[in-house]
Amino acid sequence: MFTIDFEPVGRRGPCKPDQSLLESARELNVDLVSICGGTGTCGHCKVQIIAGRVTKRTLEEEGELSARELEQGFRLACQVYPLSDVKVHVPPESLTAPQRTQVEGLEVDVTPEPPVHAVDVTLTTPTLDSATPDDANLLSAVAQASSLHPSATDFHLQQTLSPRLRELNWSVSAAIRGEEVIAVAAPGTKWVGLAVDIGTTKIAAYLVEMFTGKTLAAKGLMNPQISYGEDLVTRIVAASKTPADSAKLQGLLVEALNQLASDLCAETGLDVETIVEAVVVGNTAIHHLFLGLPVRQLGFAPYVPATCAPVEIKAHQIGLKLAPGAYLYMLPNVAGYVGADHVAMLLATRTADFDKTTLAIDIGTNTEICLNHKGQMTSTSCASGPAFEGAHIKFGMRAAPGAIEHMRLENDRLEIQTIGAEAPVGVCGSGLLDVVAQLRLNGLLDRSGRMMEHPRIHKGTVAEFILAERPGQDPVTISQKDVRELQLAKGAIRAGIQALVAAVGLGEEDIEQVIIAGAFGTFIDVGSAVMIGMLPNLPLERFSQVGNAAGTGARLALISMSQRAKAAEIAARDGYIELARVPNFQRKFAEAMYL
Repeated sequence: MFTIDFEPVGRRGPCKPDQSLLESARELNVDLVSICGGTGTCGHCKVQIIAGRVTKRTLEEEGELSARELEQGFRLACQVYPLSDVKVHVPPESLTAPQRTQVEGLEVDVTPEPPVHAVDVTLTTPTLDSATPDDANLLSAVAQASSLHPSATDFHLQQTLSPRLRELNWSVSAAIRGEEVIAVAAPGTKWVGLAVDIGTTKIAAYLVEMFTGKTLAAKGLMNPQISYGEDLVTRIVAASKTPADSAKLQGLLVEALNQLASDLCAETGLDVETIVEAVVVGNTAIHHLFLGLPVRQLGFAPYVPATCAPVEIKAHQIGLKLAPGAYLYMLPNVAGYVGADHVAMLLATRTADFDKTTLAIDIGTNTEICLNHKGQMTSTSCASGPAFEGAHIKFGMRAAPGAIEHMRLENDRLEIQTIGAEAPVGVCGSGLLDVVAQLRLNGLLDRSGRMMEHPRIHKGTVAEFILAERPGQDPVTISQKDVRELQLAKGAIRAGIQALVAAVGLGEEDIEQVIIAGAFGTFIDVGSAVMIGMLPNLPLERFSQVGNAAGTGARLALISMSQRAKAAEIAARDGYIELARVPNFQRKFAEAMYL
């Protein structure tokens, strides 16, 4: 019996010599993608052998894996058997959707330089002979116990400081930011920060230890503003009606973040008042809605932001319930539709530092794209729409149990994989991408996206391809309309890429590496995205998927002042192209919709 260690999901357990790594993964609840069921023909269960001895490569692996992957130690889990204890790295694309979020919790690789410092102090107990005011007593104790010399105490902290000092018997941990004491708690308190990426559709939040950079917990939820519209323009219109409407949309986000902070602290056994700093990123419209800034001007050309500068305010000013004097910091925006989340993504992926011609794409309801060529960065934004989230798709759904997330069609033999290996109930975004790619590959869709004749295609009012029969219920299908929705989304992204490349006098073949970010970007099969023309037809080894990089960028900025300065530099360097000004863009967009 050998021991198998799956990283970074952190699952470890026994594996018999006659048991493949795929079988071992299943027993340890590591959900690897395996459309073919373990025959080695789909190539999706890729893992990298980090340590230990395993069986030799098979012909199936040599057929499915590239020379570069083989050189780097990648194998197909279904084809590998252990010959000793083995340590395995599982890339995000090999995991089913629910487990990929765990990969996004990887530690942030940066030396902490937090804006907040802490010191444990014991104050002088007041007497009739020495009745020093409580705030002065605290400031003096901090100065005597450390090299810090705060000169003020946050007013909100002062409102509870006196009883708190007596409750703690005059021994406290003081959190200091600049020249101000912003919170006190029991000695040895673990002070933490909150990093949040507010997407158009989803919110991702991370609770981070301020002085080590360790991510203690992560949680996501749907953006509650969806009730006011799935797209940004609809929300801008809604918020522009009256001040009360703007306040309502802001309140929805503030309430969501307060709930996330509470849930994360409950999960880790901490108090929300130990959160001494928050960094929040989002696109420009979300940024403005969250801060209560006017957004009406974002809905009309020339799409002018109220501000692109970094924002630093007391968290309680907008209703966040954290430590009494906690600060909220928001990274700078670039333009009307390229916001702080894009800057955070560029920061996390180090796109600005590459010598190679690099394309960085954050795919979502609103997709931001940046091209770095010889240090010159240019970005744009395109409304890719909610199809990737399953919206406007007949059987569309989010990445939840029962959603078809992968599909393969070969010689009329259909293979599907659902999240959680449950009975199919719908199709999520990555599944939709796979289905369209497979239909095109097998000649069931022509270049324009029109469905052809096939036993699985029923042509009623709208042509539909049957993915899964369900006794007593309508079958799960992909309709002609669904294909058109995906074409609109993928066409917007490809046209944006082409506009950036053309702007610097390059061809798409000159792109040396492509970084795909965003929750949806982590889920997709890159080969399928290339097949349908959403991404340039480049060698697959030039692509890498990095998960929620905007969330990682927010965590970097949370714990490091140097990273905040670097983010400001990135925003200042990043040029912007407004697609509406690109000559013949509508024609180019229409052409990009072809499969």
